[in-house]
Amino acid sequence: MSWRPRLVALDIDGTITRVGEEGVAPAVRAAIHRAVDHGAHVVLSTGRSLIGTRPIADDLGLRGTTAICSNGAVWWDTTSREVVRWTGFDTGATVAALRELFPGAVFAVEVTGRGNLSLGRFPEGDLWGEVREVSAAELTAEPTSRLVMRWVDHTPEEVALRVADVELPGVMWWVDNVEPWLTVSPSGVSKGAALEELRQLLDVPAEDTLALGDGHNDVEMLRWAARGVAMGQAPATVRAVADDVTGTVLEDGAARELDRWFGA
Repeated sequence: MSWRPRLVALDIDGTITRVGEEGVAPAVRAAIHRAVDHGAHVVLSTGRSLIGTRPIADDLGLRGTTAICSNGAVWWDTTSREVVRWTGFDTGATVAALRELFPGAVFAVEVTGRGNLSLGRFPEGDLWGEVREVSAAELTAEPTSRLVMRWVDHTPEEVALRVADVELPGVMWWVDNVEPWLTVSPSGVSKGAALEELRQLLDVPAEDTLALGDGHNDVEMLRWAARGVAMGQAPATVRAVADDVTGTVLEDGAARELDRWFGA
């Protein structure tokens, strides 16, 4: 029998949803359902907060699985609808360092399952759930699973260049492909690390794993998978670590890859 993955990890934005659209394209939705029908563990693995992930899991009707949110810091059981793992970190030193590096930037910390606290005002639609503007002291008062920064009126390339040689102790960070947006997570927390723990819990052989993604925060996940596939529009540095490259999100590249293993 030909190879068929038993654990399928899917990024959301730029992989199964298009920029500016919340719904999953019909061809991609159908391909995901075929994977589930064949008995695969389909796991949403995203940098989104929980509150931004739940609508996608519900739209797909995913049950009996775990959603990996906030780049691995939050695990959500799609059946019980409970957070089953939460990893937080103190943001004070990181926010202070980034405020010096990025004058005029705005920041937000995730309040899991509810929304965000923000330092400064984000553009409409940037953050999921309730958003409450607070002082710097309030923003950093409690640990969070996810810190984000937007450098308004700048480009992702400018953000990446400025932070390239900076050390931020105790955290991991990624620059967005499209927006001047930086996401910060606790040290050691990534999609790849979370998926490896989940794989062992599910008792799935390492050689039976597939992952699809398009962003810098997907690199660890693509390296983790036995078959890591980058979306066609992914940056060259992301495509370089993948085992293969599929079509773009506009071409339903995720469906093309899934249909190789689960049939059309």
